Amino acid sequence: MKKKGVSRRDFMKLGVCSTLALGSGGIINSCGKELVSEPSSVPQINASVAAIKGNNLDSMTRDAIEAIGGMDSVVNEGETVFIKPNFVTFPWAQYNNCFHIGECTKPEILIATAEECLKAGASEVIIGDGSQMKTFDWNYSYTLDGGTNLVKEAARLNQEYAGTITLSCLEVDHPCTHEIPSSIHPSGIFLVSGVYEKADKIISIPVAKTHQWAQLTLALKNFIGVLSISEYGTDLGSHWDRGQLHINPKAIDHSSVRAISQAIIDIVAAKKPDLTLIDFSIGLEGNGPSTGAGGTTVNVKDRLGKWLILASRDIMAADATAARVMNHHVPSIKQLTMGYEMGLGEINKESIEMIGESLPGIVMQWEAASLANSL
Repeated sequence: MKKKGVSRRDFMKLGVCSTLALGSGGIINSCGKELVSEPSSVPQINASVAAIKGNNLDSMTRDAIEAIGGMDSVVNEGETVFIKPNFVTFPWAQYNNCFHIGECTKPEILIATAEECLKAGASEVIIGDGSQMKTFDWNYSYTLDGGTNLVKEAARLNQEYAGTITLSCLEVDHPCTHEIPSSIHPSGIFLVSGVYEKADKIISIPVAKTHQWAQLTLALKNFIGVLSISEYGTDLGSHWDRGQLHINPKAIDHSSVRAISQAIIDIVAAKKPDLTLIDFSIGLEGNGPSTGAGGTTVNVKDRLGKWLILASRDIMAADATAARVMNHHVPSIKQLTMGYEMGLGEINKESIEMIGESLPGIVMQWEAASLANSL
């Protein structure tokens, strides 16, 4: 039985700001340039992205979900939901406050999203990642104010709702035995977490970061963490790395941005996410995906006055909008143009409806990565 509550739709009145621009079409041609439509053409809206600013990540998350139709438009009664955060350095959270320095998705957003799934009738919500270690301690997943963590909140929600929340170290809890097609790996397949086979719905919740090998690490790149560590990783002592092809011939090709992008697209194409939320509270710019790699912390409040969350049913539209918020030129982002050509979603600005904040009002300076690999 669902827990009843007041619908946020009853009091939310978000402005809808279309990103229609007179005389511009944003179609991507084979050279990666944005072409201009005829002035008389009317762009077709193919996707919506909600942009919600605020100071409270819990309420912002719920507002963003409501703005695109509510969680009950995504999750059905009795379904299993997999929520994928970006926890790249979370295994070392006891030594390095990965949430405050922008390396990891904030627990507040995960808690709110999980509860909305339970309200919609989900039977199980799995919050999990593969990260760079096979196991990690969820007790260190503290909210920014330090008042609670994912372990405590999962226990609370499991008491309040019929459905359950589980916290999963994917490599151990859902071993990577599920095969999906790969167009880039020599084996012709990728081994991904068994959660891919189990989940009825998938939600990607990355934190906004640049990436020194992949340009950006957003909702698409987030899914590298479902790939088998045992199969593709190399134990470097302090952590496992899936990109050490010179040591492990089964590793994921990191020789170029195009190669990494193709690996990401293979994973997403196998089972497209049903919802994307992007954490623009505290992220990273420069040579991410971590401060150890050379990234620099960005507190979005310092640039926009408030934090920001993006939400969309279209993963490509979410990532393309995030790229524009980060002042990146979308046609130059390989994972976006390649995913668009594969039909994974919409990236053209004129075909994406903005709900809540308008795009010009949330674009900010964001230092690009100095790519270690060629495009």
